[in-house]
Amino acid sequence: MEAVRSKDGTPIVFERSGEGPALVIVGGPFDTRLSSRDLTPLLANNYTVYEYDRRGRGDSGNSPIYSIEREVEDLAAIVTAAGGSAYLYGHDSGGALALEAASRGVHANKVAVWEPPYTADNIGDGGSSELLEQVGGQVAAGDNDRAAEVFLEGSGTTAESIELMKVGPEWARIRALAPTLVYDLTLRNHGFVPVERFSSIHAPTIAFAGGTSPEWAARAARVIAGAIPDAIHETVDAENHDPDARTLATLLTEYFRG
Repeated sequence: MEAVRSKDGTPIVFERSGEGPALVIVGGPFDTRLSSRDLTPLLANNYTVYEYDRRGRGDSGNSPIYSIEREVEDLAAIVTAAGGSAYLYGHDSGGALALEAASRGVHANKVAVWEPPYTADNIGDGGSSELLEQVGGQVAAGDNDRAAEVFLEGSGTTAESIELMKVGPEWARIRALAPTLVYDLTLRNHGFVPVERFSSIHAPTIAFAGGTSPEWAARAARVIAGAIPDAIHETVDAENHDPDARTLATLLTEYFRG
């Protein structure tokens, strides 16, 4: 375990493994640096893989006031520790963060994202801050359990599945990470792809969506690819929001090498 200091002094903890060009994995909701342990060994023969705890998670520090800029600075500090440039892979809100970082000058060799949570149609329908406000309200009230439940409900998880999760061994970890869901929902940008901001990204970029995922995922990938010069999108048959690690490792390796 290693640590760097972000621009505001917050310690950001990371681990590195493997050998080769730097590849930073940016996790999504409820993820810590341990969440990609099935993926990392599949990449470590070709890359030096950096897994880190985003702000407020795991062993990293936090700050009283959240902003996307602070999270971008955290990721920039990891990239600096990796030698000043890196491939970036982000899942869900981690994908949104990777794109935000690339749009704000963090040096990315290439960027790959899997289903950033832009669920609106970017014309005017489907965008909302309601879930952010609801989850934020529960966090402010100190009810992490309810904050996690509201987030999962709003993400389409069934009531039965949530009840099973609550009696399982993972719920304590989910409850502890609930305050950071506000960060994930802020990155969601009310559901809209920030087209103008992303148009400044110069790094080669690919946006993936699972073939069995909801329709918004493929739509978001298309909009992302349309916003970023020379970016591409790909729908991966038989995959969903949580892709198979071996399939994902193959896709990432092929894209980064190509």
